[in-house]
Amino acid sequence: MASHKGLISDVDLRSRENNSAHHTREIDQKRLIVRRGQPFSITLQCNGTLRPRHHLDLVLHLGKRDEVEIKVQKERGAGDKWWFNQQGAQDEMLLTLHSPADAIIGRYSLAVLLMSPDGRILEKKDKMSFHLLYNPWCKDDVVYLPDETQLQEYIMNEDGIIYMGTWEYIKSTHWNYGQFEDYVMDICFEVLNNSNDRFDPVYVSRIIAAMVNSNDDRGVLTGRWTEPYSDGVAPYQWTGSVPILRQWSKAGVRAVKYGQCWVFAAVACTVLRCLGIPTRLITNFSSAHDVDGNLSIDFLLDENLNFHFLDPTLKNSAMVLFSFGVFRCGPCPVTAIKEGNLGVKYDTPFVFAEVNADIIHWIVQRNGQRRKIRVDHATVGRNISTKSVYGDFRDDVTLHYKYPEGERSVREGGRRVTDVPSESSEPGRLQLSIKHAKPVFGTDFDVIIEVKNEGDQDAHVQLTMLAMAVTYSSLHRGTARAQQEVLRLRYDDYAQCVSDDHLIRVKAFVEAPGENEPLLTVTDIPLSRPEVFIQVPGKAFVCEQVKASISFTNPLPVPLKGGVFTLEGAGLLSSTKIHVSGDISPGQTVSIVVSFSPMRTGVRKLLVDFDSDRLKDVKGVTTVVESQEVQKYLPEITECY
Repeated sequence: MASHKGLISDVDLRSRENNSAHHTREIDQKRLIVRRGQPFSITLQCNGTLRPRHHLDLVLHLGKRDEVEIKVQKERGAGDKWWFNQQGAQDEMLLTLHSPADAIIGRYSLAVLLMSPDGRILEKKDKMSFHLLYNPWCKDDVVYLPDETQLQEYIMNEDGIIYMGTWEYIKSTHWNYGQFEDYVMDICFEVLNNSNDRFDPVYVSRIIAAMVNSNDDRGVLTGRWTEPYSDGVAPYQWTGSVPILRQWSKAGVRAVKYGQCWVFAAVACTVLRCLGIPTRLITNFSSAHDVDGNLSIDFLLDENLNFHFLDPTLKNSAMVLFSFGVFRCGPCPVTAIKEGNLGVKYDTPFVFAEVNADIIHWIVQRNGQRRKIRVDHATVGRNISTKSVYGDFRDDVTLHYKYPEGERSVREGGRRVTDVPSESSEPGRLQLSIKHAKPVFGTDFDVIIEVKNEGDQDAHVQLTMLAMAVTYSSLHRGTARAQQEVLRLRYDDYAQCVSDDHLIRVKAFVEAPGENEPLLTVTDIPLSRPEVFIQVPGKAFVCEQVKASISFTNPLPVPLKGGVFTLEGAGLLSSTKIHVSGDISPGQTVSIVVSFSPMRTGVRKLLVDFDSDRLKDVKGVTTVVESQEVQKYLPEITECY
């Protein structure tokens, strides 16, 4: 640090101006945060002018212990080096630094040196630092994205929508990515501590994919797909990435419990957007986790017609895969998936199977032989969904990942070994279908299984139905055009075994003498849930208190215990829990009022989750528009500190 008699009296990193030009003002306005491939300027306050033949040097250090030293050139190089130029005025010098478009991202230390003609250091101004991120606005950066609308969505938008459920019954849930919330950037670099190669976004993406789960390293989340979640947070309770990342960091990078596929993907999306890699979250319904490479998922029925299934399994979008010795997945080019170029890195065969595999149902006979009864070409990889860049609605991107059915045998290069013809292509006499209304969680409802006999001969029909792991069987005889079996599904029965997605899967299997092959049909029944209602009256201003009124009504025929509201919103408030005192009786409405002071301007989302012992994952969302008009005497202030 120079004394008062030295030339350099102060250094201004011009954080506010630089951050605004580099699209990082949302992250911080006090610290300097810039993007590679784009110049930024700092100002030196001087006691006089630079003497003849004296000159300035700039030195950068990078690494946990500043072990990497970079000397900044004084003239422009070939574009692959740091360089700077300087402009002088009375008692002030403006230094403009230029970084290469493939520079290493991370935290840099900066030192300004005053050098004598013989190369001695006369003064040194250090203890300054800045962060460098990827730059999707820079044409020379490999993460470049030319569409400004997409940049606003895939880099700048802190709010997202995740699509869940099934391809037939798609539901949405809002998510707070919060990539610009306080200290999130620092935590993202903590996640990258295992990486020594930070210039290549492909490599960094693989590190993030590995680090969002805790299987092999000091990763962020522990996965769990079944109850109990009592020693952590149930996956469906999370409404955003920020509490997860903060908890992981605060606990000394100890894994947070618990996550599932959409939570892993959402946290990865937060980290990648924060670092400057354009990212969106894609939902692939009924993803096929094909581990043996034959592009099929096998479901087995034993000789008593009980349902079983083998690994590989079917799930919604999942991003965790054992790849090159580590649990992670991708990145792989979307074009390679569509064209079936399975030799392209990374994990393309796995992702290809996720959207293209067939589902095959078999009967295992007493002698151990398998008899194929149904091949489903269409369920896997249907209605692949993501949030639109133009608003809070769904974009179907299926055709980005696969050709329409019927074209794949010509277009796809993947190997399919189980796609063999059935024993007979002649239509059978029996038709099987499952019908149901739109049930509400908490009510009893009927499911109707209908068998139609299209022939004119007697049919001795053995009908087997499975719902909630309970098998029902019945025998029909006769030539009636349609025969029905009604399943009464009662709340008391399904409440404890319904999936986290509030889906009930019903399967019906029918077999009759003389038929070419048995029939099987499968239906997922979604159970609708109530909503949390949110009101934010009046206008919202930065740094001024706002009140939100939140209410929920118990729709179940039983009391709810242990009710808790969780609130979160980027730029609004940190994750906050409010417990409900006492039980919530059937039909009772509980209301709370929450006060908070918005921290940043813009259009923000307030997310609320309600959970209890019998009813979980009840969501609510409202939009809050934050203005800075309250700062009439300080119109430049757009953020509270």
